[in-house]
Amino acid sequence: MAGSEAAWQAAEMGVPVVVHEMRPHVGTFAHQTGNLAEMVCSNSFRSDDDERNAVGLLHWEMRAANGLLMAMAEAHRLPAGGALAVDREAFAAAVTARLRAHPLVRVEPGEITALPEDGHWIIATGPLTSGTLAEAIRAETGAESLAFFDAIAPIVYAESVDMSVAWMQSRYDKGETVEEQTAYMNCPMTKAQYEAFIDALLAAEKTEFREGETAGYFDGCLPIEVMAERGRETLRFGPMKPVGLTNAHDPQVKPYAVVQLRRDNKLGTLYNIVGFQTKMKYGAQTTVFKMIPGLQDASFARLGGIHRNTFLNSPTLLDDRMRLRSRPHIRFAGQVTGVEGYVESAAMGLLAGRMAAAEILGRDLPPPPADTATGALITHITGGAEAKTFQPMNVNFGLFPPIDAKGGRRGRKDRYKAYTDRAKEAFSQWLADQS
Repeated sequence: MAGSEAAWQAAEMGVPVVVHEMRPHVGTFAHQTGNLAEMVCSNSFRSDDDERNAVGLLHWEMRAANGLLMAMAEAHRLPAGGALAVDREAFAAAVTARLRAHPLVRVEPGEITALPEDGHWIIATGPLTSGTLAEAIRAETGAESLAFFDAIAPIVYAESVDMSVAWMQSRYDKGETVEEQTAYMNCPMTKAQYEAFIDALLAAEKTEFREGETAGYFDGCLPIEVMAERGRETLRFGPMKPVGLTNAHDPQVKPYAVVQLRRDNKLGTLYNIVGFQTKMKYGAQTTVFKMIPGLQDASFARLGGIHRNTFLNSPTLLDDRMRLRSRPHIRFAGQVTGVEGYVESAAMGLLAGRMAAAEILGRDLPPPPADTATGALITHITGGAEAKTFQPMNVNFGLFPPIDAKGGRRGRKDRYKAYTDRAKEAFSQWLADQS
């Protein structure tokens, strides 16, 4: 994500770019193709509300900055209520085609295994950085990269879902068209079914860390078993919350819990189980997930999994132009810098590409103001966060400078709108200053 956006931004500024991509010659456990910007965890960019949501604001800023990924996401958008979800295969193919067609972009296959000695480089290798390059980065930084474990959710074939039990509905009936209102499948549970599911989940065989391997989980992508271990009701107030949904088969009975599946491709043949990242072993997954009403005969296109996710201690290693302090001809971008999420990763790529191109063109490009979504992220990772406790972070209004209440308390919606209004004005000025 970050590398694709960085290449596009630099090329659009008139700077020739070479993209080095190790896939498909060197694969990962999660990727299936050699396409750039292949999405592996979810097909959602999350909320697209740019007036009261921080990630929606980040969408707006990237669109304003001629972001390739946002344009391709819009072109391959799937109905998902208020979220921006995409047909992941079509999206990655389109990003790859646009970059390959750009006259200033060249894509070279092959793995980079060492830190380059000269030139201008952006390392945007993500959480699945190859082992050899990760070792080179570790040797240069003089410390172990921080790490946490990240999990992916399973994907189900739509035709295998029992629609006499499940029903189609977006939470709170969001969406204007019938297609948008039916972007989600919903599987209801009674209290007894929920309790039995939790019991099976807690007892299931799980992937364990290797000896000497210690790391935390990113709270935004916790395995469901970890959530369940925090309390039996945790899932019912998280990904299995029943609010905003009415069972079309029995409208008078409120489900005790609901499992949602979100459309994963434009054809509507694949659905991912929302929030069901897991570290259960494959055999256990099929047994436990088939306990969900409507999924008793489910066929899985992909089961869930867990992987180690490495990232830099960016507050100590990177300057505010995203350069490695010890080797300033190298920039880092994306999830490896300690942001979390597709959009956040791409936004850091957007900045790195623009900053590198500006430097090559003899200009200095400062980061966006901290009261923008993009600026809040780069401020956080390059000095705003405590280095000793640095952990991956999604964009959120807690990263922004506080809004002046002007003599009175604002309601949450008004406060968030004030954040986005201020950010849009500041980001627009930042873009205008570059022209």
